[in-house]
Amino acid sequence: MPPSPAELATLEAFALTLAQAAADVALPLFRARDLAEINKGNASRADVDFDPVTEADKGAERAIRALIEAHYPDHGIIGEEYGTLRPDADFVWVLDPVDGTRAFISGLPLWTTLIGLRFKGRPILGLISQPYLKEVFLGSPLGSRLVTAEGSTPLKVRDCAGLSTAVIATTDPHLYSGDEVQAFNHTRLAAKLIRYGCDAYAFAMVAQGTMDAALETGLKAWDIDAIIPVIENAGGIVTDWAGEPVGTYGGQVIAAGSPAVLTEALAHLSLAAKPADPH
Repeated sequence: MPPSPAELATLEAFALTLAQAAADVALPLFRARDLAEINKGNASRADVDFDPVTEADKGAERAIRALIEAHYPDHGIIGEEYGTLRPDADFVWVLDPVDGTRAFISGLPLWTTLIGLRFKGRPILGLISQPYLKEVFLGSPLGSRLVTAEGSTPLKVRDCAGLSTAVIATTDPHLYSGDEVQAFNHTRLAAKLIRYGCDAYAFAMVAQGTMDAALETGLKAWDIDAIIPVIENAGGIVTDWAGEPVGTYGGQVIAAGSPAVLTEALAHLSLAAKPADPH
């Protein structure tokens, strides 16, 4: 049986506690001039495969995992930095302690902490936290809202008639390859405006109603699980490029605030749709 509203409220409060624990680790390291990084990507293709990890990523995930183990020892965990624990549990937390590490090491306040919670394999709760800006975008069946020191504000996507009036975003156009390049370019050229380099923060702006769509390729579960409940419970739609629900491995993803924008974008993107890589 899915969690009751009371149980969801408790889990939401715990997710906010996890976000604060991650912030307590990451914020003191943000804009630190001596912060070291390791490239997890392909060093021979550093222009596109530079995939840095820092102590902010590792320390924040350790802090989150410790709290989950202490308070919900029967829950599973899937984390970017420290792997998988009890993945077949009914409840599984899916963690990206610093999404947008490139932004983090560049001193740009567009990185986020992503914390998602699956119930029986489906994301039901998620948050996108930007602690430098003191913003947490939280979503569950109880609704989506922006949580700040001043209180909570409901999140609602905006209606948009189609791509020609839409503001869209993607992290980096150079991450697309093969047929994806043409599909992305057709989508980009059909839109009113496209912004780059925002990582998961762009998805938060879709939920807030200041952007109309965000699209990516090559996502892992920890890149998207937390985002889905935020977008969907703000009235938006998240699918893969074939227009199907996003699978447990991530892959090609688009989130849109209106069905019209999604339909037009998928007319281009579906031509390059492919299954997510479980690895």
